[in-house]
Amino acid sequence: MTAHSLRIGFIPLIDAASTIIAADKGFAAAEGLEIDLVREVSWSNVRDKLNLGLFDAAHILAPVAIASSLGLGHIKVPIVAPFTLNMNGNAITVSPGLYAEIVREIDGTARDPLTTARALARVCAARRNRAMEPVTLGMTFPYSTHNYQLRFWMAAGGVDPDEDVRLVVLPPPYMVDSLASGQVDGFCVGAPWNAVAVDRGIGWILHFGPDILKRAAEKVLAVRQQWAEANPDVLSRLIRAHRAAADFIDDAGNHDEVAAILARPDRVNADAQIIKAVLAGRLVMAKGGSPREQRDYMLFGRDAADRPDPSQATWLYAQMVRWGQTTATPDGLRAAQATFRPDLYDAAIGTTTVARSSIGAFVGPAIEGDDIAAYLAAFPAFAKRA
Repeated sequence: MTAHSLRIGFIPLIDAASTIIAADKGFAAAEGLEIDLVREVSWSNVRDKLNLGLFDAAHILAPVAIASSLGLGHIKVPIVAPFTLNMNGNAITVSPGLYAEIVREIDGTARDPLTTARALARVCAARRNRAMEPVTLGMTFPYSTHNYQLRFWMAAGGVDPDEDVRLVVLPPPYMVDSLASGQVDGFCVGAPWNAVAVDRGIGWILHFGPDILKRAAEKVLAVRQQWAEANPDVLSRLIRAHRAAADFIDDAGNHDEVAAILARPDRVNADAQIIKAVLAGRLVMAKGGSPREQRDYMLFGRDAADRPDPSQATWLYAQMVRWGQTTATPDGLRAAQATFRPDLYDAAIGTTTVARSSIGAFVGPAIEGDDIAAYLAAFPAFAKRA
């Protein structure tokens, strides 16, 4: 087996674990691969370097892979995702001040996302009536599950994400400091940054990602389609190395070692105990509180989470259409679905396991087949204010 060197970009997040562990625990070396991991700060950097060929592969937002293939927000570069790095892993975190505003307006339990969304609508109305600054929320990128989860949650309660709040883009490592400085009132981001905000006493986790969407593709291992076609054997080895790494991460007996590796300054650079809590799905919602357990808070390989599921791409494409990032076309939908490549996964792993396809959103219907129009028609449009 010929050794092959690969340069792979990643953002300091726990959902890069399979890529990091594949490199650092020897699973890539066992497949004859030498991986040079490059730590980046912003998703635009990762996307651009992947598209330009400066990276052979990348840990990237699932919607960014689709957007790149469609030519949305940047030059069109067909991308394929032969491995899903994780399902779930996000959370919505708010400042203590915004949490108090929501609780004052709430009619029900704060654990119910529909109840909190309706309370947020009343908070937004009160601020508007008093000529106050709107609620400002951070998300990691316009083409991100974080953006769509925030919008989906708020819209369910009557909040117009484009009129009633201010949504700003922030790199994941900057979320906590932005909350601490008062630049944002809350954010949706991946682990460990929600738990870090709680640990510092400046954030309150309002909802786990699975409260909004029970099973949502978050990050993928992405390569350029042209590269995949030119390097099929290398790609298969890379998929197998990631599969072995995901199995290692899923074993609770390895969590101490995984957390120690991810905690390194050149990897995620966060407290190992916080990382371990995330891996176990046991997070404290507010400083001094008891942990809340959520078995599916973040999925790596368990329950076929790592096998790319084109139905996830369908849902993400529908959100792009819903929020005006693109116009629905049959070709666009097919291109979005073709970004997720279970055939490449199956060829490398030797399996035909079918991943569960249900998104499990807390409100609204499921998408029936490819009928994006019928799905979106079930959600009310917002009337623009003069």
